[in-house]
Amino acid sequence: MPSPTEISVAQLSRIIGLPGAPMLIDVRVCDDGGAGWGLLPTARQMNSEAVAVWAHNFSGQRVVVYCQDGGDVSQGTAAWLRQAGIDAQTLEGGFYAWREAGSYLLYADRLPKRDEAGRTTWVTRARPKIIRIACPWLIRRFIDPTAVFLYVAPSEVTAVAERFKATPFDSGDGNWNDRGDACTFDVMLEAFNLKTKSLSRLAAIVRGADTGLPDLTPQSGGLLAISLGYSRMFRDDVAQLNATMPVYDALYRWCRDGTEETHG
Repeated sequence: MPSPTEISVAQLSRIIGLPGAPMLIDVRVCDDGGAGWGLLPTARQMNSEAVAVWAHNFSGQRVVVYCQDGGDVSQGTAAWLRQAGIDAQTLEGGFYAWREAGSYLLYADRLPKRDEAGRTTWVTRARPKIIRIACPWLIRRFIDPTAVFLYVAPSEVTAVAERFKATPFDSGDGNWNDRGDACTFDVMLEAFNLKTKSLSRLAAIVRGADTGLPDLTPQSGGLLAISLGYSRMFRDDVAQLNATMPVYDALYRWCRDGTEETHG
C-alpha cells in the first residue's frame, strides 16, 4: 500500500492518457551506461539537483516524480516541490517497478528537441479533419502534454518548420507521414512504442475514417462524420483541436474499457 505521497504503478497506469493526468517528471541518474532509458509516457527529464531552478514550471499542477527505484532522488525532489506548494507524489518502486510490471515505455530518442520552455513544437497543414487532430491528441495525451501545434498553409510547412524549429507531420515532409497502408497515427504508435491494445484499436478507427475506408470499423464512419462537422464549426484550427480533444478522449476510454458494454 503506497503512502499518501506515493502512487503505485497500477494506479498511475490507469490514469496516463486521460484528461487531467499528472505531469510525470523523470529524475533518474544515468548510472547504467545509458541502457533502459525509455521514458514513462509523457515524462519530462529534469535534473533533481536543480529543482530550485525549475520547480516554478510546475506551479498549480499535479506531478508524479520517479527515479530508478523510488528512493531518495525522487522522494527528495518531490518533497522540495511540495514545500514549494506543488502537489507532488513519487512512483512507488520507481522506473524499475514500472518496467518489471511490463508497462509500456516511450522511446525517448524519437522525441523532437524541446524549446526553452520544455515544449515540443509541431507543424502541419491548415484546415485539419482527422489525422491532423488525432495525432495532436496522441502527442498531448501520451508524448508531450505541453506540445505546441502550428497549422499553416501547405506551401509554408517546410519553411515554418525550419524557421521555428518545428517538427512537420502529415505534410509530406519529414518522418511523420503515411507509410503504405499505415496512416500517420499508426506510424507514431509504432515509432514511439505506443502500440497498446487500446491505442491500436483506436488506430483502426482513425485509419478507416482517414483513408476512405469508413467500414473498416463500425466506428470509423461516425468519426469521419464528426470530424467533418467540427471542421465546419471552427475557423480557427487550434480552437478546433481543443474542442475536438474530448471526442478522442471518449473514443480512447471506449477502446480501453468500454467495448463489452451494449445497449438494446
